[in-house]
Amino acid sequence: MSRSLAELTALVAEVSDIYASRNDITRDDDWYLLKMQEELGELVAEFLRATGRGRMKGADAADVRQALEDEAADVLAMLLLFARDNGIDLDAALERKWFKYLARSPQV
Repeated sequence: MSRSLAELTALVAEVSDIYASRNDITRDDDWYLLKMQEELGELVAEFLRATGRGRMKGADAADVRQALEDEAADVLAMLLLFARDNGIDLDAALERKWFKYLARSPQV
């Protein structure tokens, strides 16, 4: 299944709204960045476990792999929310910053 960044952002925002409401969390400007940093730390911890440099805590390789994937999803979700909150058009930024290096045929 493939979704656009805009579609992913809308779905993630909906989940974030539910999370904030259920947990009585105020999401101000720095919350998005701080939460993204928290999730990145959790991704690093799972990466260390997956590469044999962290404690397994009773988990097997499949559990660790799933946790790694889940934490990567958390980082992406928080990045999408951060960009949305700060009015960042990630599609445009990727075009400008990354995709300019791709060889392409002229658009017709």
